[in-house]
Amino acid sequence: MTIRITKKSERKLYAGYPLIQPDDLQEVPQNFSPNWLDFIDSKGNFIASGYLGKQNKGIGWLVNWHGSVDSAFLQDLFFQAKRQRAIYEQDPATSAYRLFNGEGDGLGGLTIDRYNDFVVFSWYNETLYNMKEEIVQAFRKSVPDIIGGYEKIRFSNQTLPESQKLFGEEAPEPLLIVENGVTYATYLNDGLMTGIFLDQKDVRGRLIEGIAAGKTVLNMFSYTGAFSVASAMGGAMGTTSVDLAKRSLPKTREQFEVNHLDSDAQKIVVMDVFEYFKYAVRKNLSYDVIVLDPPSFARNKKKVFSVAKNYGDLVKDAVDILSSTGLLIASTNAANISIEKYKKMIIQALEEKKVRYQFKETYQLPNDFRTNKQFEEGNYLKVFFIEIKK
Repeated sequence: MTIRITKKSERKLYAGYPLIQPDDLQEVPQNFSPNWLDFIDSKGNFIASGYLGKQNKGIGWLVNWHGSVDSAFLQDLFFQAKRQRAIYEQDPATSAYRLFNGEGDGLGGLTIDRYNDFVVFSWYNETLYNMKEEIVQAFRKSVPDIIGGYEKIRFSNQTLPESQKLFGEEAPEPLLIVENGVTYATYLNDGLMTGIFLDQKDVRGRLIEGIAAGKTVLNMFSYTGAFSVASAMGGAMGTTSVDLAKRSLPKTREQFEVNHLDSDAQKIVVMDVFEYFKYAVRKNLSYDVIVLDPPSFARNKKKVFSVAKNYGDLVKDAVDILSSTGLLIASTNAANISIEKYKKMIIQALEEKKVRYQFKETYQLPNDFRTNKQFEEGNYLKVFFIEIKK
């Protein structure tokens, strides 16, 4: 089956841009085919093969600009992805990393994360999920050392469980992985999240190296406290982890304990982050290092938060409880905000607080999260280390 592209979209798609939007097509089919498709230009010439599948980014992906998609092509994609991660495979200090990163490795709509000898497949649209037998079979032929797999359903579906075992052996709970020599407890079949966000490995690595050594660290939106553990392992004098989710308390304690650190010596607070800022001001608390890594969008009973609208407020609140010379680690995974726009938002907030500041270090996705140069929005992570003097 062929899908015809509009003339105005031909150039970008020929150049390797992989994402299909509705206005790229001369006619959007009412029902999407569960098969690989050929995309052709306005004159009927082949552009690339791919598929149509609704997800939050668009309605389909181009996959192969040189021919069709078949089992041999998929096996080669997975083999090349594994080869690109050889440095991680041979590193005894890191056993969890992204093994296949969607369009960055040639197949948008699918990511595969490795945790020791297990993998987690994340499916981002129904079309690709319906082709999973062919995809998983190709993966297992190319990466035969994996002993078990799980899957996460990251598209809207009322009948599928959001997480389930996919093949092979069951992973222990917790599954203890290592990253930069630090241990983290992960759970491969506990909802959509596993207990650690692997895209932050370089930032955690910097904390482990000792950038917060001898300092007090406040970790906001702390989830399972991975930044706090990395800071403590890097010699931080004390950490405070704040998250609204009740389960963040036992999960964060566990992360300290699997590294033989006394969790009672660290502060773990279950509270709304914005309320904690107010509490800290009332109690005259201050911190040498503050980590701000909120979700792109969050809602509680009192407030709706989005990075695009409210990140500057977070920065200003953080400045109020930062030491006279402090370090702000500002992070977002919002793909809809460019790194330039994100930096401007932070600068505007800092200028309003009339503080001196210097952007010291910048991080984006680590090497295992491969990106497509034609698809800049795929490099969604943006992290700044900012020195602030009040």
